[in-house]
Amino acid sequence: MLSFAQPRTASPPAKITRSSTQERFNILICEKSIAWKLAVYLIIAITYLTVSEIVPISTSTTTALTTTSITTTTTSSTSTTTPISGKYCYLSSNQNFNGWALSGNMSYGRYERTASLLTNGQVLVAGGSNGSPLNTAELYDPSTGTWTSTGNMVYNRYYHKACLLANGKVLVPGGWNGVHIFTTELYDPSTGTWSFTGNLTYGRYYNTASLLSNGKVLIAGGSDGSPLNAAELYDPSTGTWTLTGSMISSRYFHTATVLQTGKVLVAGGSNGGYLNTAELYDPSTGLWTLTGSMSYSWYEHIASFLAGGRVLVPGGFNGGSQATAELYDPSIGT
Repeated sequence: MLSFAQPRTASPPAKITRSSTQERFNILICEKSIAWKLAVYLIIAITYLTVSEIVPISTSTTTALTTTSITTTTTSSTSTTTPISGKYCYLSSNQNFNGWALSGNMSYGRYERTASLLTNGQVLVAGGSNGSPLNTAELYDPSTGTWTSTGNMVYNRYYHKACLLANGKVLVPGGWNGVHIFTTELYDPSTGTWSFTGNLTYGRYYNTASLLSNGKVLIAGGSDGSPLNAAELYDPSTGTWTLTGSMISSRYFHTATVLQTGKVLVAGGSNGGYLNTAELYDPSTGLWTLTGSMSYSWYEHIASFLAGGRVLVPGGFNGGSQATAELYDPSIGT
């Protein structure tokens, strides 16, 4: 049975000895106040009892995660189980999730590595650093969400670039492992092995690597301890490098974007200061020409080629992180 305590008073209420209209009115108000309080207490009590008797929410739609699998059960009593690697799960493409999901772990934690999408749909991650330069390489399989080790590079390296060639092999030139690297390696997905190919004329890191429409690879700028303006071309048919026209400005941490015309847009970067200049490389002549400068000087930015042919450059660094973005229109050069 529920009981409600009345508010305590310092002394008992005075006995009513008169029955005037005013006194009766005061008594009525007091009684109504007590009634309202009782009603509120009663509502609170009923609510508490009702909530305490509610049964757990139906588990007809649940998602359970274990250390070996992820099982999703729906109201139709059907379930699917997909493998996970370690403590992270891979979500199959037929499951509808909006956002990001963790996938399998790499065998080696690493940064300043490269990642290349192969023609078979797998992703090759090569080199990088975990405090020391790495030569290990791994393959990610999107169909299983797992990583497997593949052949090691001959040289430990980071701050390098990787370029997928038309023949399906991956070219990895230059980089850094305490010194700037001249060597270049090729990864063959069919054998899972690396082999040497021609050396760069200039060992470099912080450079760019662009696959041209003629199948050659353009390496531009970077650093060998000082900013470089030198550019080189790799010919997969001969496995050799040759010098091509030098950029107008030495730069590193810049971007390079292949345009619909086949020309290559190089923008921004650093040569000790922050650059807003941009240049165009013409493979048909091997020469560079200036094009419109960016509104902001920055480096360590990114550039994305858009479907309409324009180039988006969002953010970057010029003494602080930047939120501004710029668009380059090749049709007008600005």
